[in-house]
Amino acid sequence: MNNNDILRRLRYTFDLKELSIVDIFASADGVATQEQVVSWLKKDDDAGFVDMIDLEMATFLNGFINTKRGKREGPQPEPEKRLTNNTIFMKLRIALNLQAEEILDIMQLAEFNLSKHELSSFFRKPDNRHYCECKDQILRNFLMGLQKQFRA
Repeated sequence: MNNNDILRRLRYTFDLKELSIVDIFASADGVATQEQVVSWLKKDDDAGFVDMIDLEMATFLNGFINTKRGKREGPQPEPEKRLTNNTIFMKLRIALNLQAEEILDIMQLAEFNLSKHELSSFFRKPDNRHYCECKDQILRNFLMGLQKQFRA
């Protein structure tokens, strides 16, 4: 999945307007204009489409965490220059304050079965021997489950 797809899905799931996305960027000390947001949300084959780079997506996700859970005291975390599906999954989990059981329930809404052990392997450090790479299919199903839960 690319960052634009993820942003489009999150926008639909949480009914975010362009200006709210600009505000989310601002809550992470990032800057995005409404024009940038509109170009990120366009379909891949539309004129004016612009790829959202990892740094911009990481800034958005950090802002999403701040918006959903409140801003942390002190300096804000630096957005990652390189994002993986595991990092995106982890940031969404933090933003929505989800426990393992809740994530498994969300995956069930998307009719995708996952064990608790498989789930925990996505949130481990990459050098841990039980770490597992989160594939696009798993992130896509998680986003689909979120959509079914929040946009019934």
